[in-house]
Amino acid sequence: MTNLPIYLDNHATTRTDPRVVAAMSPFWTECFGNAGSGQHRFGQIAADAVEKARGQIADCLQVPSNEIYFTSGATEANNLALKGIFAGRSQGPTGHLIVSAAEHRAILDPAKRLRRNGVEVTILPVNEHGRVDPQQVADAIRPTTKLVSTIWANNEIGTWNDVATIGRLCRERGVWFHTDAVQAVGKIPIDLRSLPIDLMSCSAHKIYGPPGIGALIVRRGRRRIRLTPLLDGGGQEGGIRSGTVPVPLVIGFGEALRIAGEELPSEEVRIRELRDQLWTRLQTRCDSLILNGHPTERLAGNLNLSVLGVDGTALLAGLTDVAVSSGSACTTRDPEPSHVLRAIGRNDQLSRASLRIGIGRFNTIAEIDTAAEHIATVIEQLRDHKRKHTEHHATHD
Repeated sequence: MTNLPIYLDNHATTRTDPRVVAAMSPFWTECFGNAGSGQHRFGQIAADAVEKARGQIADCLQVPSNEIYFTSGATEANNLALKGIFAGRSQGPTGHLIVSAAEHRAILDPAKRLRRNGVEVTILPVNEHGRVDPQQVADAIRPTTKLVSTIWANNEIGTWNDVATIGRLCRERGVWFHTDAVQAVGKIPIDLRSLPIDLMSCSAHKIYGPPGIGALIVRRGRRRIRLTPLLDGGGQEGGIRSGTVPVPLVIGFGEALRIAGEELPSEEVRIRELRDQLWTRLQTRCDSLILNGHPTERLAGNLNLSVLGVDGTALLAGLTDVAVSSGSACTTRDPEPSHVLRAIGRNDQLSRASLRIGIGRFNTIAEIDTAAEHIATVIEQLRDHKRKHTEHHATHD
């Protein structure tokens, strides 16, 4: 394909790394067995490959491989974590759940469904940077609280949460702690041996792996976590997630996370430099730009900004040479402004006239320079058009 825009939407999804594609390739056409068919060589090869990939993920996250349960992606993993804790009781779902107002919809929507089914749900506010106050979490915990779920790195504004402190507070009170780590895994160092996290969701297509595969990490600590499965069937994945294991996707997930773990130190520095260069260039050309999210405690590749004095729809329509978004890719069909930007205090105009820019592994300095020029030019043109329109009406009034 030619004449495509510069891709700067790496929070939505990433290009699959060619090394990942190469690792997956034999398992589409040569080693195509079902990992559950252990009676013959094809199935044995597939099963061994799945366990190798599980081991790669375990090594990167520092967890035993038997704590990793593959799912179709992070949405399923999040649903399994929340619904699995509260389901399976004869009297129906009961208890208390705590989440934050800046969670992904794959947390907020299951929480709302649980509320309709009888679970008490507390949605905590976040501060102006999108961070959850650990003390507010502690204050919200009740005797009936079963689970706290907070996002690790926000998918829109990139802000990190202090999951270590939140998890410790939960553990002290005997409450399970889940984190949606989709944007954090492979982008910041993670060592689950030293973190009080009980359940963690992750996904391959955010780290240059294939779409359609994710995992829920279920820790085996002092207390056993009893999850009710969402799917009944063959009992694959330790009975927690039934369904034929998609072997090529699992292979890709393992390889993607292996590469991410090895290259993280240098890649994080390079991507942060590209982001800072883009932000500096935009600020030099355009005034009245507002940074959304924490200024330093954020993902290296994340730049989320609101533009004063322009129409949000016109802004996105004008950016023909770069691929960016104005919010989560999972809610782009929703005409409402970003719930995350609203949660940090942005009004509707600033929420609509926002850009979520995600810089990734395959972006270059030349692309960043071109993107900065294009974005700045479009902003200037829109502001100039608005100024002339205002002057015209003022002259004829």
